[in-house]
Amino acid sequence: MTHVTKTAGTATETFETDAGTARITWHGAKTARLVLAVSHGAGGGIEARDLVALAEVLPAHGVAVARVEQPWRVAGKKLAPAPKTLDAGWRGIWPALAKPGLPVISGGRSAGARVACRTATELGARAVLALGFPLHPPGKPEKSRAGELLGAGVPTLVVQGGNDPFGKPEEFPDGPFELVEIPYGDHGFAVPKRADISQDEAVSLITDAVVEWTGSLG
Repeated sequence: MTHVTKTAGTATETFETDAGTARITWHGAKTARLVLAVSHGAGGGIEARDLVALAEVLPAHGVAVARVEQPWRVAGKKLAPAPKTLDAGWRGIWPALAKPGLPVISGGRSAGARVACRTATELGARAVLALGFPLHPPGKPEKSRAGELLGAGVPTLVVQGGNDPFGKPEEFPDGPFELVEIPYGDHGFAVPKRADISQDEAVSLITDAVVEWTGSLG
């Protein structure tokens, strides 16, 4: 069963999955040609600066945005569950994301990006958007998660902070994906005050890159 609450320009929908109740905040486009579904990481929610910015910018470019809260966040838990539980939640949410009948870009930040990569092919995603892909745990490059990224099987865009301790852009292997670097950005795309670009400029680099990339997807 779903429950939908509409507010100005948005609609919030709850959806039952095998992992519990998930929540989707929709940001509609007047003439949508794609849906971008983006989930949060293991340490934050859909209020992350990059997810908020994409929801504000993309609808004007024909891309409806669905910010997805995994069941563990909806339940108020502080720690993310195991990857298989995250994947189960994403699979359960997918019918609601596909309901508009448009191609769906599976996306997320950090742990959410890993989920998107792991499930893209089986769910029939049009593409994957990986924001701050955690290539490895900080300080442990030998524990690489590159296989998840390389196995996505669909067009993939990685947006990575230049100073991300979970994997700097130069650490990524060659593969069937595009990578856009956000100079000075950390794992949450925060830039230090001494940087040559402002925080607003860094966020604009993210949204500009995603607008251009989604335009190439049709």
